[in-house]
Amino acid sequence: MLNKLVIIGVGLIGGSFSLALREAGLVREIVGVGRSLENLSAALGTYVIDSSSQDAAQAVPGADLVLLAVPVGQMGEIMAAIAPHLGPNTVISDVGSTKQDVAALARQHLGEHFVRFVPGHPIAGSESSGVKAARGDLFRERNVVLTPLAETDPAAKALLTRLWEACGANVTEMTPQQHDAVFAAVSHLPHLLAFALVDYIANQANADQLFSFAASGFRDFTRIAGSSPEMWRDICLANRDALLQQIDGYEQELARIKAFIAASDGVNLAELFAHARDARRHHLKNI
Repeated sequence: MLNKLVIIGVGLIGGSFSLALREAGLVREIVGVGRSLENLSAALGTYVIDSSSQDAAQAVPGADLVLLAVPVGQMGEIMAAIAPHLGPNTVISDVGSTKQDVAALARQHLGEHFVRFVPGHPIAGSESSGVKAARGDLFRERNVVLTPLAETDPAAKALLTRLWEACGANVTEMTPQQHDAVFAAVSHLPHLLAFALVDYIANQANADQLFSFAASGFRDFTRIAGSSPEMWRDICLANRDALLQQIDGYEQELARIKAFIAASDGVNLAELFAHARDARRHHLKNI
């Protein structure tokens, strides 16, 4: 049971975490911190939080857990602001999509509280953002990756594991390096490609005509381009090296497909498509 949970960034992920723990009966008081009074008012109105503040430093005293659910580009500033006001037993975690940079920021800014920082990443969400999209079952049967560090207090890690499991999630562990390499390929690159395709079509002279004929294939592929530009800007820059490596590999794959098409090589083109189809069926059976 948490007596006080502070969520800094009450959006889809932070709001859903709050709702899930409230439904599980594991938290007595939830304080939401954010920049937008409109969003905080919406969170109060939907029972996601019990009280709100625009000042993170004022909100965190007495907290059992502080969850940083903000874009990774904002985390360093927030960590520096809250560090002097954290209690001796307060556990801190985050939900960022990159982990090496967040771990480095925590090491830099949290001081003595660093040992109780447990980096995390729930693999859940949608193209919708904001607290109005939050729901208590968002993490059910979804993966949550924790990336504890050598210094991480085992009790802090155990607390986060129990809380995420109470949200219905499957908790796994990786190193920050492993995490960033994996998600550069299966999350960050797909988002980048979706944004790039929509931007490419939008810059065509006949963009209105092209979009008017876009059917389900285009909509499915580009759905994630409806995500937060600020968040994905920060993710791409934070995981730059791993993402650039994946972009290089994808460019090589496109060059191979381009060569097959230019040579009217239907045999190799069909083999490549069949290999991709079979791989998807084998590895993504539940999607």
